[in-house]
Amino acid sequence: MQLDDTDRDLLALLSDNARAPVATLARRLGLARTTVQARLERLENSGVIAGYTLRLSEAMRAPLRATALVSIEPRSAPAVLSRLKSLPDVRTVHTTSGRFDLIVGLEADTTKALDDTLDRIGETRGVKSSESLIHLSTKLDRRG
Repeated sequence: MQLDDTDRDLLALLSDNARAPVATLARRLGLARTTVQARLERLENSGVIAGYTLRLSEAMRAPLRATALVSIEPRSAPAVLSRLKSLPDVRTVHTTSGRFDLIVGLEADTTKALDDTLDRIGETRGVKSSESLIHLSTKLDRRG
C-alpha cells in the first residue's frame, strides 16, 4: 500500500497518542472527521495499522531485565520455541544470524526467578549453549 504525506502525518499523530479522538486528529490535520475516519479504516484494513495496544510505564514492568543469547541444535527450533513460549518470564524471541541463533528477552521480578528461567532455557532439549546479559540501565529507547 502506498502511503502519502497525510497518511504519514496521521500515523505520527497516532504514535504520539493512539487514543486521540478522530475529531482531534482531523483538526490537527486540517481535514474533515469523515476523511480521517476513512483513512484510518483503510490503514487498518490494509494492515498498516495492526492494532492499538497498551504500553505499561516503567513502574509497571518487572524490575529485572536480561537478554539470553542462545545457540540451538540444527532442526530443533520448533521444540525450543515451544519451550520458550511456556516460560512466563520470556517476553520476546528473535532469530538472528551469527554466533547465536536466538535472542531471548527476559523480564523477572526477582533474581531467583531470572536465574530459574535461565536454568530452564539452558536445560531445554536442543539448546547447545546460552549466554545471558543483565540489563543495568536504559540509555536510549525510541520505541515510545
